[in-house]
Amino acid sequence: MGLLVDGKWQDKWYDTASTGGKFKRSTTTFRDWITADGAPGPDGRKAYPAEAGRYHLYVSLACPWAHRTLITRKLKRLEDAISLSIVDYHMGEEGWVFSERPGAIPDSVLGKKRLYEVYLEADPHYTGRVTVPVLWDKETGTIVNNESAEIIRILNTGFNAFGDASVDVTPEALLPKIDAINVRIYDTVNNGVYKAGFATTQRAYEAAFHPLFETLDDLEERLSAQRYLVPSSAPTEADWRLFTTLIRFDAVYHGHFKCNLRQIADYPNLFGYMLELYQWPGVAETVNFEHIKGHYYSSHKTINPTGIVPLGPDQDLTRPHNRDRLKA
Repeated sequence: MGLLVDGKWQDKWYDTASTGGKFKRSTTTFRDWITADGAPGPDGRKAYPAEAGRYHLYVSLACPWAHRTLITRKLKRLEDAISLSIVDYHMGEEGWVFSERPGAIPDSVLGKKRLYEVYLEADPHYTGRVTVPVLWDKETGTIVNNESAEIIRILNTGFNAFGDASVDVTPEALLPKIDAINVRIYDTVNNGVYKAGFATTQRAYEAAFHPLFETLDDLEERLSAQRYLVPSSAPTEADWRLFTTLIRFDAVYHGHFKCNLRQIADYPNLFGYMLELYQWPGVAETVNFEHIKGHYYSSHKTINPTGIVPLGPDQDLTRPHNRDRLKA
């Protein structure tokens, strides 16, 4: 995981020496919006008009943050409206790169070999981490947004004219509850596994480990009485944001990131909930364990210097989830 400094690529890992061993995620930089008619976005932000074929999404099948945008694109049936590139799962000295590896899709818009070159097209003097997802505007030749939480909402609300308008993962009436639970799950689960896995001191690791499992325990209890994270007739954004961490947990985070108090398979309600979301129409197509395990175990040499990719766990994700016993 490298970064650009004034447009120059540097292969540098996260600096935990200055943070007492804690992993601190950098903030994203490109934060414009897309609306149906180009009207200003949240907080009056600059917005581009939604148009079929104009925008391109760069993702990694390994990355949970990118995965949530890929799921939204699938649920909203925007495959024909928003084109796609998928990076190679291995992140080496050049960061995310494009290749012909099975599951990857080369850069059909700019023809770049490295994702950082896409960033430089948007800003030749860019300074910051080079991350996925990236939502690109082909017309103006720039990055619209590279914050996954916002790209989800852009795809959900801005492109109804080009996809399935009946799908709404952020119903306005539920937004306060969605936002509230997102805050905790982001800090202690989505980012919590990274704070544990990338910690370089025992204290920093334990400071992330305990809140992670406290939250998972609470979610197990919550999901024993209700089908989804907030009372709704279908999964909302909050569910899909949690799902991309849950589906990676037993295969990667439990061992690789030392989040090994329990597996998700040890939580009957959480595991069944994960199965239901995995089996939701179209979602399984977005899950690629070869890319998921291949990325984490081969790319993080400071954690797994041998690069050996474990073969397990052996889990049947198509088994009955039994979540329909609960009222949606």
